[in-house]
Amino acid sequence: MPTGPKGQKRLADVIGNAVKIARIATGEEADTPEDDGKDKAVQEMGRKGGKARASSMTPERRAEIARKAAAKLWLSKH
Repeated sequence: MPTGPKGQKRLADVIGNAVKIARIATGEEADTPEDDGKDKAVQEMGRKGGKARASSMTPERRAEIARKAAAKLWLSKH
């Protein structure tokens, strides 16, 4: 099933999706993601930890990690 930008479940067919978007736009239906069973406080701490890790790294180390990720992605695609 297709998902929205925040992982929300969306209808698979085009007409159903258009109707859902129209309902959200007119306020008939809320565009809130369903509860995914994860603790929101833990999710927020994870976001903060990632930012803290990135800010403590040198630009060279971040570039090295990005190069490794790009190489793995390239190898998996080809």
